[in-house]
Order: sequence, then structure tokens, then C-alpha cells
Amino acid sequence: MAGKETLISAFQQDYYLFRRKVLRLFGGAFHVYDERGNLLFYSEQKPFRLREDMRVYSDETKAQELLVIRTPQILDLAATYHVRDGISGLAVGAIRRKGLRSLVRDEWVLLGPDGGEVGRLREASLGAALLSRFIELVPQKYEILSSAGQVVAHVRQHFNPFVLKYSLTISQPEPEIDRRLLVAMGVLLPAIERRQE
Repeated sequence: MAGKETLISAFQQDYYLFRRKVLRLFGGAFHVYDERGNLLFYSEQKPFRLREDMRVYSDETKAQELLVIRTPQILDLAATYHVRDGISGLAVGAIRRKGLRSLVRDEWVLLGPDGGEVGRLREASLGAALLSRFIELVPQKYEILSSAGQVVAHVRQHFNPFVLKYSLTISQPEPEIDRRLLVAMGVLLPAIERRQE
């Protein structure tokens, strides 16, 4: 959790739909909606960078930057993505991909601002994970667990051959993981995992 810090209402939702912007030539762009279809966030992935640099804004005007997601290292299988609050400038935490392990079953580690593990994301089913490596039409499903092993949220890819969509459903009213870190995870998955689509 973010301690006593009060988060803006966009970070206090229990459902998010991440949708990749179509017809964009360079870089990635995503719209994030609530369950009623209201725009909550707009995210851009800067093109032609050796180090990932993604920004999350309140809308397409990009007037208010809410999150910065960057990796200090040149891209690799086990990159660590540092997440910073765009308003306060303070560290929210980091998200690290489990390199070789993710080749078989996607797994990410969520870290708090102090670098300690606060949670983990993994594909929900090993069988479905293996199948999705060979048949891209198989939608991926994930679960986010706290460091204590409790399910905090579910992430699901929605099958659509033309538009990449992921939904994030937070199952705890007061999740043990900072909600901003959960939203950052929701931005990273469609940007990184299925970049080839």
C-alpha cells in the first residue's frame, strides 16, 4: 500500500481495461478504461530506445504525468522496470521479469520502494502457458500474489485478432500491493509480453 498517501481516484478502481492503440507506426500507446468505459489513463512507450521508457498520463493531452516506468539497463530477458510517481517524483517500486523462467511460464516480481519483494505475477496455468507459446490465439491469464501468497488481482488477455486487450481485476478492497504498481504491471504486460503482435 501507499501508506498514508492519498491516491487520485483513477488509481482506486477495482477494474481496468488496457487497450492498445491501433494504427500507430512507432512506439506503443495504450488507453486504460474503467468498467463503464471511462478513460482513466493514456500510456505511451517511447520508440527507438535501447532502454524502456513508458509514461502514464491522465489522458491523451499528456498534460498530467502520473507514472514513469523505466529500465536503467539495455533490454534483456530479466530487465527491472522502476516505477516512479509522476506527480510527487517518489519511487513507487519496481517490477522485474524472471528471465529464463518466463520463457516457459511468465513470471514477474513486484518490489516495494525499498527493493523488498511485495508480490509476484505469474501465468495462472502452466498448461495454458505452454499452449499459448505455440498457439497465439490462446488468451493468457495471470494472477498477482502478495508476498504472503494471497491472490491480490487477476489479469486476463481478451481474445481479439485485431486489438490487444488486457483486463486487471483487483480482488482485495485494500490490496497489499500499491495500486500504482498494479497499474504499472497492467501497462507492462501488453507492452512487453506480446510485443510481436
